[in-house]
Amino acid sequence: MSVFDKAKHGAQELAGKAKEALGRATDNEEVENSGKKDKLSGQVKKTGEDAKDRAAGAVDDAKKKFGGND
Repeated sequence: MSVFDKAKHGAQELAGKAKEALGRATDNEEVENSGKKDKLSGQVKKTGEDAKDRAAGAVDDAKKKFGGND
């Protein structure tokens, strides 16, 4: 995952947290729920990208172990 993607997903998560807090502070359930959705979306994207990174690392390790050059 690129550094840009990591930053983008982290920013989405932080923006969601802020929106959620704003909705809670203003007693606006719609804004609070929207913030929760944004926060969760950022977390899911980060988790998916982290899993892809780990899988790519495992493939690289296996190639090294078994002498693959691809």
